[in-house]
Amino acid sequence: MKSVLFTFLGLASVFQVFAQDASVDSAFSVGIPVKTIDAQILNEVSGLAFGKSQPGIIYVHNDSGGEPKVYMLDSLGNVVGDVELLGATNRDWEDIAVGPGKYGESNVYVAEIGDNVAQYETIRIYRFAEPIRSRGSVKITPERIDLTYPNGAMDAETLMVDPVSGDIFILSKRDKENTLFRLPAEKFQSGSAELEELMKLPITSSVAGDISQDGSQIIIKNYLEVFYWKRKKGESVMEALSRAPVIVPYVPEPQGEAIGFSPEGKSFFTLSEVRFGIQPVLYRYPKN
Repeated sequence: MKSVLFTFLGLASVFQVFAQDASVDSAFSVGIPVKTIDAQILNEVSGLAFGKSQPGIIYVHNDSGGEPKVYMLDSLGNVVGDVELLGATNRDWEDIAVGPGKYGESNVYVAEIGDNVAQYETIRIYRFAEPIRSRGSVKITPERIDLTYPNGAMDAETLMVDPVSGDIFILSKRDKENTLFRLPAEKFQSGSAELEELMKLPITSSVAGDISQDGSQIIIKNYLEVFYWKRKKGESVMEALSRAPVIVPYVPEPQGEAIGFSPEGKSFFTLSEVRFGIQPVLYRYPKN
């Protein structure tokens, strides 16, 4: 999270090594600025996800030390409301996703998974049903689950929820090849669980990811690149990610840690934290 200031230039060569097998893809156009975001409210945005039952709403949040709130933006990037998570704390929220809940209804998932120095024994995911009201302030008591990694504490900033299976995926950040972990959907009710390690990806310093609402596309970003996979019908997330990704266009951001597909999957959006005095800009990358 905070290490980007002194590693940015050095990471460029590392990312080039890990991306050498990834082809450049022109399926998406270069980013189009949508709006400069109100940095007085959103100065450390670390997650972005479009609603499903509220398709015109973008859910975002600040990271460590921020209020335990999810903010609602309209598709033009204007802050129109917020959801306060009662009983929750924001130790280090790092990503957000929208996916099926206990009964298949659309839920928002918030991942408290940041751990810069790998000091916390447990991480946590909150979830709540998308609010009926998309304007003003809403208070919700979320469900939550406490999670552990099979081999000890790790730092992570990427959360994805599969709309097909409902399974939850976390991708580590600081290992040389980032590690993909899974929580089966049915285990969320247990209140606590150990994540299942699935595979290593040829990416390092992953900071955000998303699965399109129809499940057919997967996207993951680090600070300098955006990686994209097409997922075949009937494939698991792991099977799709086993193929080499393609690199899609990305406008360099001062500290971009948020990415998400539009509801119809015909574009993706990115958003940065405030860094170097540069105000965060919401970018849209449409499909060609």
